Amino acid sequence: MELHGTVGPARTTISAIAARAGVRRATVYRHFRDERALFLGCSGVWRDRHPVPDPATWSAIADPAARLEAALGALYAWYEEAAPMLSALLRDIEAMPIIAELQAGRQAYLADVEDGLASGWGIRGHAAKRLRATIGIALDFFTWRTLDERGLGRSDAVAVMSSAVRAAAATT
Repeated sequence: MELHGTVGPARTTISAIAARAGVRRATVYRHFRDERALFLGCSGVWRDRHPVPDPATWSAIADPAARLEAALGALYAWYEEAAPMLSALLRDIEAMPIIAELQAGRQAYLADVEDGLASGWGIRGHAAKRLRATIGIALDFFTWRTLDERGLGRSDAVAVMSSAVRAAAATT
């Protein structure tokens, strides 16, 4: 996991894993028949140690703007923790099809979160499409990373993106 989060999965070799573990390459292959099995095992352990935020913690909030702020606060806190690994994975996604396969689960999670956050605004038609697009941008890892790189802490990033979503909701 450490190698995937630092050098990235595309640059992680079985030799490097064996050296880090203090074993021979053959020992790694005895435990993992191929790189796919190794990647799946590593990803499963990482997900267990870094679970995504549970939407139940904000889904009961009736006010859609307050629900959005709670969700973004939880998701951005998770991004802070997960940033090294997500950055490495997303950088290597084109080189390793298994990454896209596993990221599909995170994308489905974000789509479900978006569905929950888009409800309750009382908007229809094109305005609803604009609102959903803005929520999707607010939920995106790269959006968070850009705000973080520009020096915005979590609360400022939440405030900026919440304002953008509220503006999208207010524009008819």
